[in-house]
Amino acid sequence: MKRVFDLIFSLVLLICLSPLIVILACLVRLKLGSPIFFKQQRPGLYGKPFYFYKFRTMTSETDENGLLLPDYQRLTSFGKFLRKYSLDEFPQLLNVVKGDISTVGPRPLLMEYLPLYTEEQKKRHNVRPGITGWAQINGRNSISWEEKFKLDIWYVHNQSFLLDIKILILTVLKVIKSEGINQQGNATVEKFEGSRSKVREGHG
Repeated sequence: MKRVFDLIFSLVLLICLSPLIVILACLVRLKLGSPIFFKQQRPGLYGKPFYFYKFRTMTSETDENGLLLPDYQRLTSFGKFLRKYSLDEFPQLLNVVKGDISTVGPRPLLMEYLPLYTEEQKKRHNVRPGITGWAQINGRNSISWEEKFKLDIWYVHNQSFLLDIKILILTVLKVIKSEGINQQGNATVEKFEGSRSKVREGHG
């Protein structure tokens, strides 16, 4: 039932939002250049990698050594606008259609984080990742990694159709209010470097 809902919901949204998506794509090309999409490999169900799509929100500016500048220097006002209202997330509807992700589930993070998870945190990959999730409506980027993962695991153990509908409705309200977009002191979000418990295990 979840997969059927995801497919119908994402296809309807893609059709209804297609004019806006085309306009956003043109604006990204005009203001940020090419490529229009940010493409990156992320872990999906059971950690299986897939290519994740978003509208790009940063420039490709580099320093004198050819290294990318920090996020806060590459994130433009237009990029901040896209992030503020989650407009950069629209291309992920294609990921939902393909079956890479669901509309609701733990957010797909970086492949490099996989070895850093505790055994409990790894359970977040027992379901398909999602465009939005329980952690997104309960703090988004304003809460710690530990809190996010606890919320993700709670969702894994308590997922239901009615809970997904509740999360989708609350997500819309959160986007309208522009809550929890950035982590305090960071232009985007601080990288995950492992949980304290994982670090203690490593030194044990």
